[in-house]
Amino acid sequence: MFQGRSFLKEIDFTKKELNYLIGLTGHLKQLKKQNIPHEYLKGKNIALLFEKTSTRTRAAFTVAANDLGAHPEFLGKDDIQLGHKESTEDTAKILGSMFDGIEFRGFKQAVAEDLAKYSGVPVWNGLTDRWHPTQMIADFYTILEHFGKLEGLTLAYIGDGRNNVANSLLVTAAILGVNVRIVAPKKLQPTEEIQEIATVYAINSNVEIIVTDDIEAGVLGADVLYTDVWVSMGEEIDFKARIDDLLPYQINAELFAKTGKSETIILHCLPAFHDTKTKTGAQIAELYGLTELEITDEAFRSTSSLVFTQGENRMHSIKAIMAATLGNLYIPNVE
Repeated sequence: MFQGRSFLKEIDFTKKELNYLIGLTGHLKQLKKQNIPHEYLKGKNIALLFEKTSTRTRAAFTVAANDLGAHPEFLGKDDIQLGHKESTEDTAKILGSMFDGIEFRGFKQAVAEDLAKYSGVPVWNGLTDRWHPTQMIADFYTILEHFGKLEGLTLAYIGDGRNNVANSLLVTAAILGVNVRIVAPKKLQPTEEIQEIATVYAINSNVEIIVTDDIEAGVLGADVLYTDVWVSMGEEIDFKARIDDLLPYQINAELFAKTGKSETIILHCLPAFHDTKTKTGAQIAELYGLTELEITDEAFRSTSSLVFTQGENRMHSIKAIMAATLGNLYIPNVE
């Protein structure tokens, strides 16, 4: 079922399997809140491989592993030789002989796939340039936790529609029966390949997917507004040009009102450029005269915003993924 499987991308799992992981997230969250021990991975050792820096992903995997009774070992970009002095295959075989599971957060999806292929242990994708599957379990659990359901809701993602979060939202929503819209300038919309994958799932789930640059049509009736940073980590672009392209897509009071719903929630996978209280935020303000980018501080801190609940749920969802794939849990048939 789940035991021994890697979690590399959403399309490797069925709708029922993804829903099971979302449900298990809620169960483990309740155990955590009630201080009920759940050491399903007691005695296990987990390698945390990070080519890209992280706050939430590293913290979530570390705390989740500790709660599950496992020992996490962090290996940053200066500690691993993936593709530099040692091939991914060789690294995977060695790590697989020493660790019971491997988390990878980096650039190429192929590296995550090769780690899973050669290590012989479950590999969990903490983020690649193409997919962000662990984020999806947290996101859709957050939506379920708030609305009490997933099917029939409408999610509108606003901003850079070509990044890993947009790819994963488009496909995962279609799998789970959530109407999804990617609202972005035409040159920043998902690739045809990603759209085709999502379309197949949407037909099967009988949901609507829309990719559009029309902001009003894209957000009208949305139950969830979701955004992300406008420049992905490691992306080299003309930042001023990107700002000019995406400023009309900023989540603010005016855009929120276009949903026509007061009960709409706001999600953001973080970090967010909503003020100047960071070095980068201050630099952006100095260079471009903007104190807010993809979301205004007002929207970010509003009662509609669930970004911090969403961030906490990263830990509970990652715990669910690790427990299900490595913990020898009794899991009913969810194929």
